[in-house]
Amino acid sequence: MTMIATDAYRPSARPLLANARMYSISPAVAQAWRQLLEWVLRQAQLPWSVIDYPAPKPLLDLWARPDLGCALMCGLPHTLYFERAIPIVAPVVRGARYRELPIYFTDIVVRGSSPYETLEDCFGSRVGYTLKESQSGYVALREHLLPYRQRRGSPLFDEAVGPLVNPRGVIDALLQDRIDVGPLDSYAHDLIRHVEPELAGRLRTIATTRAAPIPQFVATAPLEDDLVARLRADFMRAIEADELRSVREMLLLSNFAVPRLEDYRTFHARAAASDQYPDPW
Repeated sequence: MTMIATDAYRPSARPLLANARMYSISPAVAQAWRQLLEWVLRQAQLPWSVIDYPAPKPLLDLWARPDLGCALMCGLPHTLYFERAIPIVAPVVRGARYRELPIYFTDIVVRGSSPYETLEDCFGSRVGYTLKESQSGYVALREHLLPYRQRRGSPLFDEAVGPLVNPRGVIDALLQDRIDVGPLDSYAHDLIRHVEPELAGRLRTIATTRAAPIPQFVATAPLEDDLVARLRADFMRAIEADELRSVREMLLLSNFAVPRLEDYRTFHARAAASDQYPDPW
């Protein structure tokens, strides 16, 4: 997949689009993202539109658009398919495990009532995944399972169920007893704990993968450097703005960071490692 890019964006050009679908895990959270993005665009004096793009519409179709000025994109497809997308900022999630860094994890979860206490207990059962192009919902899980697969010498699970599209799909599959264990993007999981504690209480984390660079806001449109700098500055100001205090609380935002390209390039090796076996499940 390639970006359609020629001349750099200028304010007189066709207005671009902004979107935070990746972490719009509930209507209230989606509204908070909309408020934050609209605030940033006002500060930057950009007439762009914040668009809705609800599940199950394919995120790859969204990311393939050439008119995104600011949209959350998973680091894996950014690295593998959309390398021309321009990094703007990455969220830093509130919480000790994030260590004030733009990172995230995959929580491997089961039903709260499940008899499984460890990841090894789940072997021989049913595992779910979101999408094969997802870092948190597929590659991170396979990467985490690889040492077990190498030691065992045979598949770990009786069945792999997917695509379940997103964290909500994994949760639904767990609670409907269609899978026994599945991956949850840690930021999505923490947001669900925050806004839907009763739902989160029906799940239990039995393992967590190593950290990965968190999805970042990128532009698929070719923006001029000064505009990228302006957007970054306004995202940083959003962390201090009094009028966004409740938005930051809803989104569990501690800060924004400028992404380091070398961090995201590690996805090449991580994806290759997770594919070492055609059947690591």
